[in-house]
Amino acid sequence: MVVFRKFCLGVSVLCVLSLVGALLAGWPPVVSASVVILAIAFAIGIGAIPMLSGYQYTAWIIAAVVAGMCYPGAFLHWGDFDLRNKWLILIVVQLVMFGMGIQMSLRDFSELATSGKGVLIGLCSHFTIMPIVGFLLTKIFHFEPEIAAGIILLGSCSSGLASNVMVYIARANLVLSVAVTAMTTLAAPFLTPFLMKMLAGTLIHIRFLDMMMEIIKIVIVPIGAALIHDYLKTGSATGKRNLYLIASVCLVFLASLPLGIWSIFKVNFSEPLLQSIEVLSFFAGAVLVGLVYHLLTKVVVNLDRYMPYISMFGIVYFTTVTTAAGRDNLMQVGFLLFFVSVIHNSAGYFFGYWLSRLLGLDKPSARTMAFEVGLQNGGMASGLAGTMGKLGTVGLAAAVFSPWMNISGSILANYWRRREEKIQAGKKVVEGEKVYGE
Repeated sequence: MVVFRKFCLGVSVLCVLSLVGALLAGWPPVVSASVVILAIAFAIGIGAIPMLSGYQYTAWIIAAVVAGMCYPGAFLHWGDFDLRNKWLILIVVQLVMFGMGIQMSLRDFSELATSGKGVLIGLCSHFTIMPIVGFLLTKIFHFEPEIAAGIILLGSCSSGLASNVMVYIARANLVLSVAVTAMTTLAAPFLTPFLMKMLAGTLIHIRFLDMMMEIIKIVIVPIGAALIHDYLKTGSATGKRNLYLIASVCLVFLASLPLGIWSIFKVNFSEPLLQSIEVLSFFAGAVLVGLVYHLLTKVVVNLDRYMPYISMFGIVYFTTVTTAAGRDNLMQVGFLLFFVSVIHNSAGYFFGYWLSRLLGLDKPSARTMAFEVGLQNGGMASGLAGTMGKLGTVGLAAAVFSPWMNISGSILANYWRRREEKIQAGKKVVEGEKVYGE
């Protein structure tokens, strides 16, 4: 694999030469092909450079943006099939969230009680700082309504698992990070639609109940399926039997829906009640998926290790399709949108850290808050934009902000880690001098 990555680095160098030659000769098709091959080859080859290997995922996101910009038609339709299809978007985003959920466990939620003050600060900071900063930025930089709504949407989403990774790299408070991520995820179905209604209600039409149900379907349901798998790994024999019984009931319920039960529901129940039954059917499916996946892990031993890669693939898919769908808008406001992403992200780090310090949290916990506030769940924002049918406008902010959040988060995490290592090394030197002096 290392040899192949080095080969790809060589290909990327050749692509740079090809790109320069094509620009000088004025050959647009060769320019597009060279840029795309360069981005893909470098995304693969970067893993061979130890200093840059941590940015490989970010390099793939950038490659997705480049491909979507250069060949938009190839990522909007395959034959007669629309790659922005609502059900395809829903399935992919659920796979993304399921893959992220595999990295969580039921024990993570048990930390909510032991990290009470930090969790409360994290929850309040996350759902106030980023939505308000996003709202203010849309007022300063007069974007079109749907693009502006996308900025507010991204700021109103829960924190993603990327924050946990950055906290781990930075040697900050990982327990608190996981607890805050869990809490913001649970609160998102209620707070995200509320914030969108309050801050973006004049920009696009927001139906609170519809958005709440969509968030439950694309975030809570797949993470719930992953947690069922986690429970089955350590649960008691009685608990497992009860879960198998529940799964049997869920299977019967789901099988009955296409056989006429759903038609009866549609005739006799109101729209809100039908939405509730629909979400209930998704939860029933989550139980079955969690159970089937658990059984698959007994056959494919390393399946859990592969799931995060599926999540990454899903996010790359969203980024490519979103970029392709919004190419014309990006050509007009792409640079400005990137500039706003830097401000938005930096404000999250700054206010997340210093507000936590003012409220009495120690430095490791404040650093954790910086990541929990500054890093948003771009997959959730893309999924919601897709279900709205506005991937090319409302989804643009997620496509532009996500690569920068990964880059800035990695830089900040590595800076804090190196700083902490120097402090610890200095303490050891001082302690050694004391011992020697004695």
